[in-house]
Amino acid sequence: MKASTIIAYLGAAGLVVLGIIMTKSNPTEVEYQDYAVQRLTQYLKTDVCQKTQGIIENLIHFNCEKAVDSVNPQMRGIIAGTTKRQDYMIFSIYSTDLKLNSFIPSYKFETVGAFNNFYTYSAEQQ
Repeated sequence: MKASTIIAYLGAAGLVVLGIIMTKSNPTEVEYQDYAVQRLTQYLKTDVCQKTQGIIENLIHFNCEKAVDSVNPQMRGIIAGTTKRQDYMIFSIYSTDLKLNSFIPSYKFETVGAFNNFYTYSAEQQ
């Protein structure tokens, strides 16, 4: 057998093994919801709460971080209801259109899930 044939067979076998690993490690929709809730909670606490900390807390004795923690279960439902999953067996693409009402800006997130990880490659305000 020629060396090029052996290399071709090894390359094909490697691609098959990689495909099997990617299929087994394609994250589920529940795992995406956990990821999205964690990222949204982190964003609200670090950006939104920090910007409104002095003004709102002084006016109405409102603790923003506690409020974010208290609505955590509802966030999961909102994310589940506004997310569409495209499953390609070896990876998944999640599109979330987060629109609560007309007073709060809406956001669109696009995330790819592979190897039990998520990467948000697009996040834009609508």
